[in-house]
Amino acid sequence: MRKNKRTVIRNEFLTPKVAQETRFALVADLHDGPFEDLLPELYASDAVLICGDLVDRHRDGYNEALAFLREVTGKVPTFYAIGNHERRLPSREAYMKEAMRTDAIFLDDRCETFRGMKLGGLSSKAGGQADTAFLDRFAAEDGYRLLLCHHPEIWDRYVQDKDIDLTLCGHAHGGQIQIAGHGLFAPGQGLFPHYTGGLYGDGRMLLSRGLTNNTVAPRINTPCELHIVTVKPDVL
Repeated sequence: MRKNKRTVIRNEFLTPKVAQETRFALVADLHDGPFEDLLPELYASDAVLICGDLVDRHRDGYNEALAFLREVTGKVPTFYAIGNHERRLPSREAYMKEAMRTDAIFLDDRCETFRGMKLGGLSSKAGGQADTAFLDRFAAEDGYRLLLCHHPEIWDRYVQDKDIDLTLCGHAHGGQIQIAGHGLFAPGQGLFPHYTGGLYGDGRMLLSRGLTNNTVAPRINTPCELHIVTVKPDVL
């Protein structure tokens, strides 16, 4: 696989709901690609958030994905939400068995507490569906609620009206091909997608353009990116 040049984008979110600053590294759409250049930023973070598609269902094997988990999870708390490539991976059972032997914390329509915050993962479902019961339970949790949701296209239907502080997404690959600053295509959105990368919903949804290509479509004028997300106390 050709190694993609990656940029690092830093985002800060202020909230009175936290007492200490926490730095997260958002890993979206690695697609079984190389990761060694990411390690310094990951190791400097308080936790790693995997927003789905660590694997590539169009490729044989998942060696890089497992190597990533084995390398990172023993050093940094790592939370892993399920994307469509994990769901549709032909060797899903074998991969998940090995992945669960690492120290990754799987957020499969469930949440965990980290530094007083609630971290939730909304798993990829067929047909663009979502576990609404989980979303209702998660939105009712106390404190700062951060949701990993691989699919930005379901934000309008399922997430934006929930009392969730921040949602982190991937999947769209920046629209895959950028023409005059606009993405050409994204799965789940089709041609000329609305959600391609950056902040939406008054800053409540952050969409990563992803860390590498998959093996099906080209990526043109759409740099790969790692997001560093820092949640900070809002002190007046």
